Amino acid sequence: MRKQTTQPSLKKQANRRGAVTVEFALMLPVAMMLTLGLVEFSRVNMIRNTAQNAAYEGARQAIIPGGTASSAEAKANEILAIVRTKNATVNISPSTINNSTPEITVTISVPLGDNMWITPKYVSNTTMVKKCTLTRESTQSGF
Repeated sequence: MRKQTTQPSLKKQANRRGAVTVEFALMLPVAMMLTLGLVEFSRVNMIRNTAQNAAYEGARQAIIPGGTASSAEAKANEILAIVRTKNATVNISPSTINNSTPEITVTISVPLGDNMWITPKYVSNTTMVKKCTLTRESTQSGF
């Protein structure tokens, strides 16, 4: 008696290779879109967090005794430069700061179209705005 083999024939293996090629060709664009989408969303999140941190650090720089609007703007731009943010604007309110200024507001505006790596045309008219307001803490002397 002759023993039967359980291995598939060469023709069936060749057909399966063709099926794998077709499946790969269909799934590759989907996988690439998901990967590139993840990169873009990560970039947006990184810019959002950095802009919020820059607004806070700028306000903190201005609210301390001796702080100025120009030092706050410089600090905010320094932090925005860490992630290479382009064309961001930093607004300090009020523009003149002295020791009696009660609060400082720093507003950061980042145009997303200038800062995306893969799909800038889809967000070309979108601007992310982050704001931080800090109140001056002062101590009364003469207790």
